[in-house]
Amino acid sequence: MEKYLPILRSCPFFTGLNDNEILSILYCVNASKIFRPRGSYIFRAGDSTEVMGLVLSGSVLIIQEDLWGQRNILSKCSVGDFFGEPYASNPGAVLNISVVAETDCEILFLNVKRLLVSCPTACDHHLKLIRNLVSVLANRILILNGKITHVSKRTTREKLLSYLSSESIRHASLSFDISFDRQQLADFLCVDRAAMSVELSKLQREGLLKTNRNHFELLKSK
Repeated sequence: MEKYLPILRSCPFFTGLNDNEILSILYCVNASKIFRPRGSYIFRAGDSTEVMGLVLSGSVLIIQEDLWGQRNILSKCSVGDFFGEPYASNPGAVLNISVVAETDCEILFLNVKRLLVSCPTACDHHLKLIRNLVSVLANRILILNGKITHVSKRTTREKLLSYLSSESIRHASLSFDISFDRQQLADFLCVDRAAMSVELSKLQREGLLKTNRNHFELLKSK
């Protein structure tokens, strides 16, 4: 696990821990590494889990699917991001989401249940890790609240402007890249891709933005 320490140090879950403490925690939470090829499921809706995942390489999509194959992307996780933590923190909870490998990826599983009981090694950093877990869970709530804000808009145009405005604020720039391709963005905003493309073309003609693939530049009104 030593070779993954640069990734682990940057994770909010391990904030305030040195390398030795991180390695000790990995043992404490029964950390295990898996590989999943592109397109494979890591978690499936209807299952339950005691582990949360940390992306070590590649990327994954957190999605909801209905019986007819309609897909709603809740978020995308890249290297250093966690997924599944709300369900792993609630023993017996049934997943209403699936996690799919967007690319070939390596995932580190951490058994959250081991944090919610007395630490068998009585490590000094156990409480610090619990505080970090609360922070990770709070961040997940903020991400989902942001999505709710976007998809609650009435029109495709309003959803696009809400999302792009929030991304501009997050990047502290009017010029930025988003993590989604066009189909993924449509799935994330719960809109039809063709209709979204029409709105993007309109916004460009109106001089509100410029876009090339996943790069956007927002333009202030004249």
